[in-house]
Amino acid sequence: MNPTLTLSAIQSMCGQLSYKRGESAFRGGKVAVTYYDADAGRCEATVRLQEDFEVALRIDEDGDVTAKCSCPSLSSYAKYCSHIAAVLLLIHDAQQGGKAPGGKADAGGGRGGRAGSGADARSARGSRDDALREGELARSGADDRGARGSRDGALREGEPAGSGADDRGTRGSRDDALREGELAGSGADDRGARGSRDGALREGELAGSGADDRGARGSRDDAGDRLARGLLELFAPVPRAVPASQTRFDTRELLPLAFVCKPFAYGSGGRLLGVELKAGAKRPVSIPDIRRFLRSLTDGEPCAIAKSLEYDPKRHCFSPADYAVLEQLIAIAEQERLYRDTSGVYSAYAAPMSGERMLLVPPPAWEAFLPALIGAPSASIELDNVVYATLTLSDERLPLQFELEEQTAGTGCRLRMPGLMELAVFDAYGLVLAEGKILRQPQEACRRLLELQDLLREAGTGEADDAAEDDRLQAQSLPLPPAQIETFMERAMPGLLKLGPVRIADEVASRITQRPLKARLYLDRIRDRLLAALEFHYGDLVINPLEPERERGIGGPILMRDGERERQILALMEGASFAKTEAGYFLGDEEREYHFLQHVVPQLEKLLTVHATSAVRTRILVGSTPPSVALTLNERTNWLDVKFDIAGIPESEIKAVLKAIEEKRRYHRLPTGALLPLDTDEMKEIIRFINEGRLTAKDLRASGIRIPLFRGLHLMDVPRQGGAVKLDKAFRRLLDNLRNPDNLDFPEPPGLLHPLRDYQAYGYQWMRTLAHYGFGGILADDMGLGKTVQAIAFLSSMLPQIREERLPAVIVAPASLTYNWRNEIRKFAPHIRAVIADGTKAQRHAALAGSSSVDVVITSYPLLRRDVVEYAARSFHTLILDEAQAFKNDTTQTAQSVKLLQARNRFALTGTPVENRIEELRSLFDAVCPDLFPGRKAFGELAREAIAKRARPFLLRRVKADVLKELPDKIESVQASALLPEQKKLYAAYLAKLREETLRHLDRETLNKNRIRILAGLTRLRQMCCHPALFVEDYAGSSGKFQQLLELIEECRSAGRRMLVFSQFVEMLKLIRQELHLRNVPYFYLDGSTPPQERTELSSRFNEGEGDLFLISLKAGGTGLNLTGADTVILYDLWWNPAVEQQAADRAHRIGQKNVVQVIRLVAEGTVEDKMVELQERKKHLIDEVIQPGEEPLSALTEDEIKELLMLT
Repeated sequence: MNPTLTLSAIQSMCGQLSYKRGESAFRGGKVAVTYYDADAGRCEATVRLQEDFEVALRIDEDGDVTAKCSCPSLSSYAKYCSHIAAVLLLIHDAQQGGKAPGGKADAGGGRGGRAGSGADARSARGSRDDALREGELARSGADDRGARGSRDGALREGEPAGSGADDRGTRGSRDDALREGELAGSGADDRGARGSRDGALREGELAGSGADDRGARGSRDDAGDRLARGLLELFAPVPRAVPASQTRFDTRELLPLAFVCKPFAYGSGGRLLGVELKAGAKRPVSIPDIRRFLRSLTDGEPCAIAKSLEYDPKRHCFSPADYAVLEQLIAIAEQERLYRDTSGVYSAYAAPMSGERMLLVPPPAWEAFLPALIGAPSASIELDNVVYATLTLSDERLPLQFELEEQTAGTGCRLRMPGLMELAVFDAYGLVLAEGKILRQPQEACRRLLELQDLLREAGTGEADDAAEDDRLQAQSLPLPPAQIETFMERAMPGLLKLGPVRIADEVASRITQRPLKARLYLDRIRDRLLAALEFHYGDLVINPLEPERERGIGGPILMRDGERERQILALMEGASFAKTEAGYFLGDEEREYHFLQHVVPQLEKLLTVHATSAVRTRILVGSTPPSVALTLNERTNWLDVKFDIAGIPESEIKAVLKAIEEKRRYHRLPTGALLPLDTDEMKEIIRFINEGRLTAKDLRASGIRIPLFRGLHLMDVPRQGGAVKLDKAFRRLLDNLRNPDNLDFPEPPGLLHPLRDYQAYGYQWMRTLAHYGFGGILADDMGLGKTVQAIAFLSSMLPQIREERLPAVIVAPASLTYNWRNEIRKFAPHIRAVIADGTKAQRHAALAGSSSVDVVITSYPLLRRDVVEYAARSFHTLILDEAQAFKNDTTQTAQSVKLLQARNRFALTGTPVENRIEELRSLFDAVCPDLFPGRKAFGELAREAIAKRARPFLLRRVKADVLKELPDKIESVQASALLPEQKKLYAAYLAKLREETLRHLDRETLNKNRIRILAGLTRLRQMCCHPALFVEDYAGSSGKFQQLLELIEECRSAGRRMLVFSQFVEMLKLIRQELHLRNVPYFYLDGSTPPQERTELSSRFNEGEGDLFLISLKAGGTGLNLTGADTVILYDLWWNPAVEQQAADRAHRIGQKNVVQVIRLVAEGTVEDKMVELQERKKHLIDEVIQPGEEPLSALTEDEIKELLMLT
């Protein structure tokens, strides 16, 4: 090649990192040259690493390099990849040695070919992909300077596109178009973002370095400028190849095409279809290399067809009908290699027939290809040198008729199949070519036709085309000996009728008799063996299927047997594992005998008549009444007495039956020898009760079975009549009361300053009912429905017991809500004596020591952890656990601490009983109903339906839409903002970097190890959406969302609206506060550092009308606050858990609100926040299967969710 490449030029074109990696691949012998043309300056090579990468490049006379690689490099990286570097280094090495790359010494620039060959360049190129496809920077007809671009192959900002290059070719990447919602510069797909191991953005490296001014001027620009320039280049006008299809006012010459479909054989009798092309008007010429011709259409380049004919896209075009076929062929050509490599259909016959002229049409592509082919005016099929010029597709029946005729006396019959061998069957396509028509046929029919043709060939009778007509008809037939005629009628006749009509000669039809099948099965037991005899009765004819077929007299009747029913019966007998003799069946294994009698015989009874002796009939015990289990409630102890009843089984044997159930046996053998089924519907119901009631082996072996009451509560839906589980009246009454808590009609406690709403009164009744029976529960009402009020009402009703027994109640809440509880008690029930156990350790212990003189002790979860020994040593009347999601993880110290508290009544309050995983529900119930659910492992194996069924009596949840019809509407909206230019540059650069890091970790299956790093990166992206100043030092710009918020605040203030602004980032709130100070806008502020007493004071002042703006930290202020003085809630940034956002919105949308509440979520458009919104919506209703009607927040991010958030899918 001329001129000579230099190492410094290669390094400049590829960058330091790609150069070093390319050098490693070159030195390791990983580069294989597949095409080389010194005169044209073209080279193609494969770089063989963990996967193969195809490189195509060209060096013009000025030394400018245009290259393309199949690797997915980043669009934002303006250097060639390491694979191109390896090939350039190989060329440089060859030039230094005066030889062709990968071949012998170059004699001085001869015509190119495959490495080491002397093939002509043009023909050599034709059998593989041309060097540069779409995306090639330079075409042969382009101006030299416009074509070569720059020394390093990178487009300069503002460079004209006259070189014929699109922006993708510039960087050797095929996949850097901006995706929907994706920012400029972040546009690599999942492969491009990974960026290959040579050209991706590394941590701290925005682009390759080390380029000189001419080679890589962009490397000295900052990342934002380069990314913005990439965006401009992406939308720059790009010259397109001249369209091959004829346009409306086209002046080019129409080049007619003819498409010829030809079959070729593979395997044993199978056929595939290929297509040949002919071009020209008067005397069409076959196109010698169809693949090279199709590539030229794709590239918009000329292609020589014959000496006198060349396709030139500037002079020629194709009719729309022809071009529709060409488009299909182009797609097929891309699929052909994969199909050929994976299907194994290219036999020794197929290889020479498919060749250069023919293109295989894979069966999967046929459905799309056929309509275009039929629409082409010059499409035909050539079969056995016969050309069918008109193609028609039809669903009509095959032109095939079978004929059953009698041969000379005593020699049986003959089945004639005239026309069968004239059918061309393409089973892979589900097609048959018959009389010039393409007939669709099921693949099963095609397979049968091929098998019949094989039979004729095997008989040597299928190819007698040169014989006389009678001999030819005689040839296309098969003989049927007399002994096989009945079997033929039974097995083959139904299948033949699906292919075509069957004409039966009169002399054969007169012998056919048809009688109904009456099958009989005889069963007996002798010496512990089950014996069976099977008979098929057709009138007076009795057939033993185990005996050899007996030949009936020649010329006698032909019996039409019910073959299908016979096969069903024999299959059932075969599946029962009987041993067989000519005399009958026998079975000596007890397990198999039970399976046959209990499960197979009922199926056989639908097909035949069973005759069984008494020894067989009594083998399976069938009681006069079905088995059952009776449960009786002991109202004194609140325990359930369990008694099993199985008809015909004495009490002494019941325990043995239960032991068999425990061992999961299918039956139990009684002392009499009879087998008691344990897999009937009734027994399955009893087994289900044993499992769901968690009866242990010890329980089942006890003389009297008793279980705690709560273990039977899953029977709440058991019907009153029928079923194997019987409940006594007392137990049914208890279950009915749990279903309808207002049955017991507990009076509302006196002294409440505000009456309870109807739904709150129901919740109070529910708590009283559970407490009446000694149960605890979870009050999981929606935020803002007054869970606190219902709990206070319950405590007020318990005051007589609390004071009589001097056992106070204890309320445990988040630290920020302890004073809120005291205030709510004073507001609704001031007669309740409540004390907060806080302050120093001595103060807390003093409050606890004097608790017998108060009604309620209020503490926080952090203080409970510190004082758990003191609390665990005392007994309490009632335990109220507020915001119970605080101990959703049962391994935490908080969860362990609340479980140590001793209380007669235990209730948890939470608006989000499940935040991330269903296992959190178990942790909550462990604190209020310790024995309701099994251990963690067994709980994980429970179906959600079973969890819901067991939890239902102890969990009460209502939502606002159902119970507060008078509550004003809550209008939710999403307002998008665009990133500012400087903000967008930073976001795009950081996103590209994070994508590469994430994909590297995902590919290496290190997601869990690097989850913290990935989530931290996602947090940085979200902070960038809020305001880059949150983590970019000395950032002097602004933020699109920040400006939008300030405008919203001004609009709301002008309209007289009162706002809550939530953000999870305290630093973001700090930025907002600074701006509000500059604008002299008053506001309230609350975050995690705000003391509890001050929280209460700020809330009261705001609700009383002071101020119109409240800035709140999302996590600190999302629970326990009543801010009904606001009518607008602005969520500045999104939180992974939508339930947290819901809680924040419900600070204003709750009881006491008089105005419509507007909830506005601010989202940065085209960023990770867009994806967060989509992800949240999909997750919202998952938990509804267990908790009605609640919602489950966003779960821990999976690999797929991380990819989606980073727009890698």
